[in-house]
Amino acid sequence: MKITRRSAAAGLMGLSALGSLPAWAQARRDGSLVLGMTLEPPGLDPTAGAASAIAEIVLYNIFETLTKIAPDGKVKPLLAESWEVSPDLKTWTFRLRKGIKFQNGEPLDAAAVKFSFERAAGEKSSNKDKRLFASMGFISAPDANTVVIGLKTIEPDFLFLIGQATAIIVEPKSAEKNASQPVGTGPYKLEAWNKGASITLGAWAGYRAAAAIKIRRATFRFISDPAAQVASLLSGDVDAFPRVAAARSLGQFRNNPRFQVIQAGSRAKTIVAINNKKKPLDDVRVRRAIAMAIDRKAVIEAAADGFGVPIGSHYPPSAPGYVDLTAVNAFDPAKARALLKEAGVSTPLELSLKLPPTPYARQGGEVVAAQLAKVGITAKIENVEWAQWLSGVYTNRNYDLSIIAHVEPFDLGNYAKPGYYWGYENPEFAKLLDRINNTPREADRLKLLGDAQRLIAQDAANVFLYQPLWLTVAKRSLKGLWTDMPVFVNDLAGLSWE
Repeated sequence: MKITRRSAAAGLMGLSALGSLPAWAQARRDGSLVLGMTLEPPGLDPTAGAASAIAEIVLYNIFETLTKIAPDGKVKPLLAESWEVSPDLKTWTFRLRKGIKFQNGEPLDAAAVKFSFERAAGEKSSNKDKRLFASMGFISAPDANTVVIGLKTIEPDFLFLIGQATAIIVEPKSAEKNASQPVGTGPYKLEAWNKGASITLGAWAGYRAAAAIKIRRATFRFISDPAAQVASLLSGDVDAFPRVAAARSLGQFRNNPRFQVIQAGSRAKTIVAINNKKKPLDDVRVRRAIAMAIDRKAVIEAAADGFGVPIGSHYPPSAPGYVDLTAVNAFDPAKARALLKEAGVSTPLELSLKLPPTPYARQGGEVVAAQLAKVGITAKIENVEWAQWLSGVYTNRNYDLSIIAHVEPFDLGNYAKPGYYWGYENPEFAKLLDRINNTPREADRLKLLGDAQRLIAQDAANVFLYQPLWLTVAKRSLKGLWTDMPVFVNDLAGLSWE
């Protein structure tokens, strides 16, 4: 893979030196835009699937939320124009913007918000943040423009959480068809989906601020191969590629006046997921041995081309309350072998290592497998497509090990979620999370967050690898790209050609 990428990039350097490209390669003056994406989403309903690729297309474009997360991580009004919270921090009252309609002509009102959140908490819900909506003790609609939500526990990040894709407001009559025929209140509508190739969105004339939308048509092209991603940018076929796998080709973009390069921070955590329910992985000594066998720095070089920060728990350095736990289960192959022996494991121990199609997983997986082999663990690599990963690993938990980046900003609570795909269950952690959610004073809450990070690090619930740093390469004349990525979105309404 590395040889292929380097040779391809070297060949493409000549292309960038050929001189100026046609005008269409510089900027699309007709108001159109082509963006590159590594993965194609399995559907377009973010309340029904865990893939972050869904939100990259639909959040703030087709679907909207009560609040909106800005690039700096702050929260501002969207469908709710204002809100207030009770003194005990448990009852939230939202005032909706008036006159908003869904793309099928139905009104956006308090009843639609109530329906959306109750649906997300319902028995049949497959919303990956179902726990958040289940924590809503009551949802009332005293009038068409007012929504009152009573939380069972304090949720300090509530306004942020309801600005994420899992909290989109859906139109009740069309909700069940959103995966293929999405209906929202946003500035864009689905125009076409060419399966396996692209999705095109068109500006919606009925949007409340339609006149301000500069990008009239946006096409998302799915390109998983890193060399092909670089080629698509250099040829002008793609105008912008958020989270592009172009680190080794970065010089030719930074030194070319036709392009801009944005290095953005993230709240993502790349991990080796461990199935805690499988023997012998249910033994903490075996999980710790796996963690100690892996050199994070080597994985960062292979998987992220050096664009990553080592982590020791499921928490990024950019988040409030972060504790550096990289010394827990630090790289120590000799101790890893000793722990396997202590646990009574006969080597070689054969485990599956199922890898989704993202370059970081495939490239990092080769290094992880090689390092595990040195301590007596044979990790049999199985490359799977994204849909297979979602069904086989995430849903059915049919795996031993996997490599995946969890991009949600506030997802530490997944370690207390019953039946979650890594199967970690520790009553002590669940109690700790409950204390965090019921602690109003921020300083106390941050201390408890540190304790939670330590507990899952000591339990080696997973192997915590690194916080990725995302690269975006785009034509220089494209304005409005996010310079930080607290959540994965492509906010088309904020883009324009210079």
